Amino acid sequence: MRFGQVLRQLRAERGLGIKKLAPELGVSYSYLSKLENSEVGPSEEMVTKVARYFDYDCNRLLLSAGKVPADVLKILQNNPDEAVEFLKRRFGRAK
Repeated sequence: MRFGQVLRQLRAERGLGIKKLAPELGVSYSYLSKLENSEVGPSEEMVTKVARYFDYDCNRLLLSAGKVPADVLKILQNNPDEAVEFLKRRFGRAK
């Protein structure tokens, strides 16, 4: 699922309206709506705020936003050949 879908699902599970959640996250409700509808992408800071607010795994949320967690990115950058080969072996080759 993409970030906006996850955000909408988390909000719905808590029974929160967009206008109630927005100030809790320090943003406008229109911005939150744009995030949920994938009209804009979140910053890493926003992803972290959402993860903390909902007690949701930050790495999973970063990936849903199309961002690679910093520690994983460092591993990939420092060991590109081994990391790619490991991922291909473990999860199969991309088609």
